[in-house]
Amino acid sequence: MNKLAPIPSAWPELISAETRALIDPGDPADPIARQYVASPDELSRAPEERADPIGDKAHSPVPGLVHRHADRVLLMPTEACAVHCRFCFRRELLGEPRTLSDAEIDEALSYVRARPEIREVILTGGDPLVLSPARLKRLVGLLDAIPHLATIRVHSRVPVAAPLRVTPELVAACRAAKAFFLAVHCNHARELTLDAAAACRRFLDAGIPVLAQTVLLRGVNDDADTLAALMEALVALRIKPYYLHQCDLASGTAHFRVPVAEGRALMAELRRRVSGLALPTYVLDIPGGHGKVPIEETYGPDERDQVRDATGRLHPYPPA
Repeated sequence: MNKLAPIPSAWPELISAETRALIDPGDPADPIARQYVASPDELSRAPEERADPIGDKAHSPVPGLVHRHADRVLLMPTEACAVHCRFCFRRELLGEPRTLSDAEIDEALSYVRARPEIREVILTGGDPLVLSPARLKRLVGLLDAIPHLATIRVHSRVPVAAPLRVTPELVAACRAAKAFFLAVHCNHARELTLDAAAACRRFLDAGIPVLAQTVLLRGVNDDADTLAALMEALVALRIKPYYLHQCDLASGTAHFRVPVAEGRALMAELRRRVSGLALPTYVLDIPGGHGKVPIEETYGPDERDQVRDATGRLHPYPPA
């Protein structure tokens, strides 16, 4: 089967020109195509899957803002992305992505201003770096002016999946007096092209530290050689591997998920192969909005087990 042929899917396909150029149409197991090209497998639903797998809606007091942890919030200024990852945990938003209005941004920031316990705002989405430099600069400036905030963090696929969008103007829009971090999403070393490396370097050379988050995905990076190559390639670019995510229970993503016991074994092998600089933290976002927790050591060996949240409560995973 030609991996680039249109395939019926419940979600629209969006692939940037830079990413499409990486796909080998002659390889049915191409790890780049697997991340972005629609598959009939995603029309299947596992019983434990859900439309809101990490419980955003239960913790959203105002549009575009999620307040799950006392000291930090997620702010989603746009639901739009430069690419559509087929395993996305917010894939239900992909049909008609919207961008917050200035009034909605102001409402979200009023919420933050009224709560001095909030020390960090994480810009996510969607992808904040698809915003125009002018809109992004306004948002960063407003955040920078909130006295009790200490850190601004942006999570983005753009520097890797659509690196030509990273212009000097976009980087300048991210400059802040407060601590500012960029977390890029990268799942395979082949995604770290010369253009992607140059895009990340623009942020680094502007004094913005760059971290990396990776999703553990069947058929993409579920072997120790691939993971080690990715983590070492990131460190060589001055990017610190931050999180290795267990794939969330989003609808139609069962074909991507690696059992946690297998993920733990991969982490053990990775720990033997790479330095601490190249070692991410293996994490799970507990379904139902109970937060993100490390699972490399605290998770049991049985695939259906319990995981402990930050308050000490136990939750079954996968949920019954």
